[in-house]
Amino acid sequence: MTSTLARPVPEASRPAETERPRGRPRLRALDGLRLVAALMVAAYHYGGRGGDVTTAWGSSPKEQFPTLHGYFAYGCLGVQVFFVISGFVICMSGWGRPLRSFFASRASRLLPAYWAAVLLVTAVFALPVVVHEAVSPSDALVNLTMLQQPLGADRVLGVCWTLWAEIRFYALFALCVVMPGATRRRVILFCAAWTMAAAIADAADEPLLDLVLMPEYAPFFIGGIGLYLLHRDREDAYAWGIVAVSWLTGQHHAVRDLWHAPGPDAFSHRSSFGIVLVVTLGFAAVAAVALGRLDRANWRWLTVAGALTYPFYLVHEHLGWVVIHGLHRGLGVGSAATFALTVAAMLLLAWLLNRCVEETLTPRIRAALSRVR
Repeated sequence: MTSTLARPVPEASRPAETERPRGRPRLRALDGLRLVAALMVAAYHYGGRGGDVTTAWGSSPKEQFPTLHGYFAYGCLGVQVFFVISGFVICMSGWGRPLRSFFASRASRLLPAYWAAVLLVTAVFALPVVVHEAVSPSDALVNLTMLQQPLGADRVLGVCWTLWAEIRFYALFALCVVMPGATRRRVILFCAAWTMAAAIADAADEPLLDLVLMPEYAPFFIGGIGLYLLHRDREDAYAWGIVAVSWLTGQHHAVRDLWHAPGPDAFSHRSSFGIVLVVTLGFAAVAAVALGRLDRANWRWLTVAGALTYPFYLVHEHLGWVVIHGLHRGLGVGSAATFALTVAAMLLLAWLLNRCVEETLTPRIRAALSRVR
């Protein structure tokens, strides 16, 4: 898997991420939650990790944010929250939809802003004044397919690994649910089968099974699907069971993958309690939307927030580092102001991408791919 900066996106060109079945009200709180998850990831990339961002700041973010860097380190869990939201919205948008329409909605949603982000980051990184290393022209072209990871090419966008996970989820859901036709029974069987298969893949430690079944991320997608079933019927015992098992296995994978022992050489220490807490809050927030607890959060600006989330997520990391370098090291702006101005600049860029790219290309691509021949 988003302000007063932008006007509301016309209904016909709104991203498919926020589509809902006819007759159901728009879940604007979910749009806001998506932006919160994106800002969590941005906090991680700007102040919650080492590596390339150290070059941008001129020193470790630990020195820039002595207190906050430990909290920013948990921002990487925004990805898991995104996956829960994705499970919810993909089940919602794929229910009662033919395969052609589902494919058209996903492709038109993902590709325009992604292409623009790849071209923009490639162009910026090719500038002599930019400190970050650019990928080769061949690898940059491969990145336009979204298949750079399985093909072994260098990534232009650091966050695109999450899109590869999303694509695999879309493929599984399309083949097992959308193509035969979504029903409650079929969705429940899909969730149960994927949960069991992912556990077996984790035990087998077989690369091909890991690639297809994604045991470390499956619980979050499946949990989101279960939450959508609860959105349809909050008394569905099977749906409650799906959500519970997904939360239990999801927190296990998150702790196993993201916990590390404290030590003087560690950038920060994510405690197991902190990881479980963030995962739990993510599930709880989507559950609050699913169960109607946030229906009052129906402000129009949340729709704009949802529209900005995806382009912001794509461009914020690498281009954000360029902005940090220019503001903090070039102009001597303080750490806190640099952080805030960088987030604002990336939101503005996301707004431009939404207005100039997504609003133009998304409906055209969707119409072209949906056309019956």
